Amino acid sequence: MQNALDFTGKVVIVTGGGKGVGRGISERFLAAGAEVAICGRSAPDSLPNANDRNAWFRPLDVRDPDAVQAFVDEVKQHFGRIDVLINNAGGAPFADAATASPRFSESIVRLNLLAPLFFAQACNAVMQQQDGGSIVNIASVSAQRPSPGTAAYGAAKAGLLNLSSSLAVEWAPKVRSNTIIAGLIRTEQSHLHYGDEAGIAAVGNTIPLGRMAVPNDIAQACLFLASDMASYISGAALTVHGGGEKPAFLDAANADNDK
Repeated sequence: MQNALDFTGKVVIVTGGGKGVGRGISERFLAAGAEVAICGRSAPDSLPNANDRNAWFRPLDVRDPDAVQAFVDEVKQHFGRIDVLINNAGGAPFADAATASPRFSESIVRLNLLAPLFFAQACNAVMQQQDGGSIVNIASVSAQRPSPGTAAYGAAKAGLLNLSSSLAVEWAPKVRSNTIIAGLIRTEQSHLHYGDEAGIAAVGNTIPLGRMAVPNDIAQACLFLASDMASYISGAALTVHGGGEKPAFLDAANADNDK
């Protein structure tokens, strides 16, 4: 098992890899021996690090297909190959669907659906010329349930699920494409969504496993899907949400189920 999870000599791209979930993913692959290239709109305060090795960073707007292609070309030139792409960059602020502007909605879809496609296309061209590769797309439970306040985001992530499975068919057998459906994750920005420690704990208590995910939970799933242990897994969606969300009717119902 340890050999299967050894990424020594492998080159991994993590979009949005400098903070939050992306940073956790970057550091997990560094710890597994990989060379890790990350990008983001601005440089992180410190580069992801493990075993005294840092990630390689370039500033990038992932929504710009020409800039994406230039970044992938530079990674290929610098490292000689690209083995894994983790399409992690994404997100959306709260916006009421009734009043969200067309420009806002287009930007959200471009970030969460088109940008992963741009990266996948550029990396696939490299992977097809070598001994293959693996693409892991980070989606969200918002893709599978109502996403009030982030409707465009949920719709884009739903599109990402279909995109990923379609690419698994088109680009086989050399390139595998899979998706992680991530649940609620605690990061350095959790207070913006859930409030103080009491709010974060209260949200965690609604999850069957009793807590929100941490970045390493998602990182471990990425490591598995990108590894030889998952060599026959493609077109799949792995749900990492701690058991999901309890149906609201269970708390609303007043039937006496103890009888």
